[in-house]
Amino acid sequence: MCHPTTKPSTHPIFFSLCSNRWLVMKQTELVFIPSPGISHLAATVEIAKLLTQRDPRFSITIIMIKFPFEFNDSSITSNSDSIRFVTLPPVEVSPGAAAPSLFITEFLKAQIPLLRDAVHELTRSNSVRLGGFVIDMFCTSMIDVADEFGVPSYLFFTSSAAFLGFMFHLQFLHDYEDLDFNEFKDSDAQLEVPSYANPVPGKVFPPVMFDKERGGAEMLLYHTRRFRRVKGIMVNTFVELESHAIQSFSGSKIPPVYPVGPVLNTQGGSVGPPSSVVFLCFGSMGGFGGDQVKEIAHGLERSGHRFLWSLRQPPPKGKIESPSNYANVEEVLPEGFLHRTARIGKVIGWAPQVAILGHSAVGGFVSHCGWNSTLESIYYGVPVATWPMFAEQQINAFQMVKDLGLAVEIKMDYNKDSSYVVSAQEIEIGLKNLMNIDNEVRKKREEMKKISRKVMIEGGSSHSFLGHFIEDMMANIPCN
Repeated sequence: MCHPTTKPSTHPIFFSLCSNRWLVMKQTELVFIPSPGISHLAATVEIAKLLTQRDPRFSITIIMIKFPFEFNDSSITSNSDSIRFVTLPPVEVSPGAAAPSLFITEFLKAQIPLLRDAVHELTRSNSVRLGGFVIDMFCTSMIDVADEFGVPSYLFFTSSAAFLGFMFHLQFLHDYEDLDFNEFKDSDAQLEVPSYANPVPGKVFPPVMFDKERGGAEMLLYHTRRFRRVKGIMVNTFVELESHAIQSFSGSKIPPVYPVGPVLNTQGGSVGPPSSVVFLCFGSMGGFGGDQVKEIAHGLERSGHRFLWSLRQPPPKGKIESPSNYANVEEVLPEGFLHRTARIGKVIGWAPQVAILGHSAVGGFVSHCGWNSTLESIYYGVPVATWPMFAEQQINAFQMVKDLGLAVEIKMDYNKDSSYVVSAQEIEIGLKNLMNIDNEVRKKREEMKKISRKVMIEGGSSHSFLGHFIEDMMANIPCN
């Protein structure tokens, strides 16, 4: 291995322990492979920017893998001097009756030959030195390709450190202590998980864990086992937010963990009536049918708060597609709702979430609790009312409400695939708790907002961890 003896970001020359002489170093190329989906891609682009800005020896190729139905946001995928994007050709994989989670795994495995060709093309240049792969949590099958090229793999984990610990712990219990996940299905049973301060109830476990017949549980275990093969794990979080979770990794038999967040594409704030508007937005995959839409509308109207509601229509049942805007929202809203709330609220389709959260008028966020959205709300100091939909969002909501005291609950264990309809009364109560200007959540959010902005600058914890990651990565680059 070659270990740099000078500060990585300031010197283009390093001493090679392999040949005992000083060498001019080639540009080190990293291959980033995010999962399909805008939330994974956006976070990957931002961490790539951080790495190349921090150390000019790096250039990065981001491999774009797209679902046929995926929305293409070209605003975040433009090439620069140090970052370029390569889109793999489309591959047909029929979802059939498979669960979405299993379909995604098979879809990504089908990309391996195309990835191999793309990396071969990349390494033809004599000026490029392949340094490693940085993979997303669902792209662990690509570790085998990195092995073929003789380079290490790293994981960029786009969810919380606590959930990373949850995955490792449950994989260990399943593989070595015969834990049956179904013990916790539809149950009030709780499990002690080292990365959480409180016992975790089964009702907030990711729903995919109970999808044994269609391979959901095995998909989760497959990826977690392969996490153990990487050389290091960057996590989009920061020590001050998840100190308990990060401390729980100390002494554990997992790869080194580097909390390098919040990794966000942030914007400047705007001015307006301070903290007076509730923003409702449920992520790139969140949508509601007519019955639930009516309950949300009644809850909003009864609360009396000003609101901005991003309302999306779910795809047809059984279809793996993104939500869409309703052609005519009046058809799904209660009769007269838009007229009665015209002075205090607005219903829209897709919303520029970051820009809205950065507006000073926004005083509360009803959120699906995706991890990117959670970090954005913390960065802008906007209190959250939890309404998770799928994936790990229920356990994120649990962590925010119970472990960290940074959110209030509308419904913590909601699952978009269930028949449960959250009532207008539950929504009204949650909104009033959210917008209470004296609540403890608001005070904690303001403090965490300040911390989240300090950790990324020189002297901050995440800035330091990114430096450690760079040093360790450079030490792992093969001498060839």
